[in-house]
Amino acid sequence: MAATADRFSRLAALKPTRPMPARPAAIRTPDEADLLGRLLGAGVARNHFGEHLSIRNWFSTPEFTDPSSATLELLSRTRDESLSPKTRAALEDPEKWLFLDTETTGLAGGTGTYAFLIGLAWWDAGGLQAEQLFMRDFTEEYSILHELSARAAERPVLVTFNGKSFDWPLLENRFTMTRSIAVPKLAAHLDLLHPARALWKLRLGSVRLVELERHVIDAPRLGWHRENDVASALIPQYYFDYLRGGPAEPLAGVVRHNQMDLRGLAALFGKINSFLADDDCHSENIDSLDLLGLSKFLQRRGDADRAHSACAQALSMGLPAEFRPKARRDLALMAKRRGEHSLAAEIWQEIAGDPQDGIHACEQLAIYYERHAKDLVKATEFARLAIAKLQRQRANSRDPFLTARFARREKKLLKRVARLEKKTRPSSSARLRDARSAAAPKASSGLW
Repeated sequence: MAATADRFSRLAALKPTRPMPARPAAIRTPDEADLLGRLLGAGVARNHFGEHLSIRNWFSTPEFTDPSSATLELLSRTRDESLSPKTRAALEDPEKWLFLDTETTGLAGGTGTYAFLIGLAWWDAGGLQAEQLFMRDFTEEYSILHELSARAAERPVLVTFNGKSFDWPLLENRFTMTRSIAVPKLAAHLDLLHPARALWKLRLGSVRLVELERHVIDAPRLGWHRENDVASALIPQYYFDYLRGGPAEPLAGVVRHNQMDLRGLAALFGKINSFLADDDCHSENIDSLDLLGLSKFLQRRGDADRAHSACAQALSMGLPAEFRPKARRDLALMAKRRGEHSLAAEIWQEIAGDPQDGIHACEQLAIYYERHAKDLVKATEFARLAIAKLQRQRANSRDPFLTARFARREKKLLKRVARLEKKTRPSSSARLRDARSAAAPKASSGLW
């Protein structure tokens, strides 16, 4: 028994202490019959699951962006939630980053949707190395998923655009359905759609990657453009047409579209990084609406000081008229949360005449004068002014739900007025003292 145990222990010692890295797939030149491979300039990659096409390119732009610690903290956490040491270590090493974008057989997802083209990119030699994994038919899915798993093991920090909602759940589903390739374990996943929406939606309206390239990244300045680009809605049909024996030429446009998405994704991170890392937002080209978007983003991430500063700067630069009232209201609320009650009151005074936010401003001023300035008379005046404004809006409203909400709010304000009047009304003992003090001089004068 001892000899057997010793034999097993020696065998166990021969095992590697950690999983061996997957060997890269062997690449060969496509043969004459592989028209698609030759059209795309691809190599034929082979692993133990089969073959697929691999298209590899290196781009000098966008250039490598060194992520700031402030950016990583803001992109990776929710309010008051800090990063774990393991996640932070992976995020702070850009060599562990993997940009990902997929082209699929459908835009709605689901178990019948395949990712026929998986675009990957990573920083290399100061530029961007891209590798696109293409399956020529559905039998090559295992092969490209195996390669994706190997790349994700080397670079476990995923960077996507709407990848948390679409690309990665779809790929997780495809991994699960293979029953033989485990879903890669990610150290972190940065989805740039959400910060981009917060930062630029107020100015642009649409935050599609194409629009961000045009108005934020300035892709032509970086040396690329999307002339004759393939519309995303047509991509599934082009692939199905090819599978049915149709032309392969449209798929070259799909591959180029995917390359541009990968480059745009990397460039977008650089723009977000420079924006979030600039504590004082000194850039001369920054727009006031972008600053307001930054303020809202920082509020949601719990960075109150920088949110307040960005909002104040946006107002000082001059916001469009439709955004100014809301920005001033946000600034006043942030000042109140910071304990700067006098500053908040000054801002509320400016807003009090606004037809939309005037009611809320008067209500806040009533609270300020009651709790902080200890001026009950002024507190009562502002509460009554809020009621008057509310009654005018209620009289002009034809929406029953809005009218009911106005009624509830008016009832609450009336209770406040009643409480304030009770505080300012002299008590019975005080009135008796006042009466006695008023009568005392008369009595004494009568004695004289």
